[in-house]
Amino acid sequence: MALLSERDEIMIDIHLLLEKLLAQTGIPSLTLGNIFMVAVGFGLLYLGIKKKYEPFLLVGIGLSCIVANIPGSGLTEPGGLFNYAYQGVESLILPPLIFLGIGSMTDFGPMIANPSLVILGAAAHLGIFVSLIGAKVLGFSLAEACSIGIIGGADGPMAIYTTMKLAPHLLPQISVAAYSYMALMPLIQPPVMRFLTTKSERKIIMKQPRYVSRKEKLLFPVIITIIVNLLLPPVAPLITMLMLGNLIRESIVLEKMGQTLSNHFLNIITLILTIAIGSTMKAQSFLTSSTLIIIALGLVAFIFGTASGVICARIMCKLSGGKINPLIGSAGIASVPIAARVSH
Repeated sequence: MALLSERDEIMIDIHLLLEKLLAQTGIPSLTLGNIFMVAVGFGLLYLGIKKKYEPFLLVGIGLSCIVANIPGSGLTEPGGLFNYAYQGVESLILPPLIFLGIGSMTDFGPMIANPSLVILGAAAHLGIFVSLIGAKVLGFSLAEACSIGIIGGADGPMAIYTTMKLAPHLLPQISVAAYSYMALMPLIQPPVMRFLTTKSERKIIMKQPRYVSRKEKLLFPVIITIIVNLLLPPVAPLITMLMLGNLIRESIVLEKMGQTLSNHFLNIITLILTIAIGSTMKAQSFLTSSTLIIIALGLVAFIFGTASGVICARIMCKLSGGKINPLIGSAGIASVPIAARVSH
């Protein structure tokens, strides 16, 4: 009997030890919502790695989404590594830095040579207003509706910047919708583009625009910076950094800096930004009815924006006597350079 009692005590001790070890893991706190979001994270990784839909964005978002839904790691909690990445978004530091890198890789020459193409940028943003109105009708506040509508701008940093200004509590849903749809542009846009154009229109070969001098390319970012800071101060941080990056590119004397900004710097900042976005995809805050509505409205914004851009380009094609390929209209939605690749 004494031997059995001793054995029972050992078994009880082992049981208590296992319970303590289990309590130190995140398993007891794991919910069905967490499991579902982990599956979502795997889905994003699959699209990014296997299907090659903008892995630049989806790999970081997918893995950090998985980590955010594994209780106990502490990476997304205050003081955690991923939380520091989010602070870069919350303090509105990362979005302007993304624009700095984008500016250093952008050639504004074609737009300077043919300013009428700016009209396409305006036309392709009809989706913003359609989603904004839809969100307001569905009960969102005006600030929330504006943040939801900006998804249609197909510009991740701009969507984050606007949301943090107007409706920071919607950042997880809006940032994920914006970046996910940006990554899925090769799936979303082509059917709309084919439906709204004819085969002959899609075969139009556009002539090279006039030569743009170096002086014009140098003056452009400086003049735009002055205009934006003077007339549109709310977006000055983003556009100023975009123009600074472009000025560095066009100055030539800062060639190595420009190459660094457009490559290694932009890669690092984008990785940090995608980690910050994915870390907000916790089941507790993400799996809500409003999330489904926001994601649906984001898709509506992308479709309407693509359609309005193509339709405007078709009108310009007719007015120019067939000199403009309507497919470039979809690139007016923004999302440099993804939309441009889809148009090409």
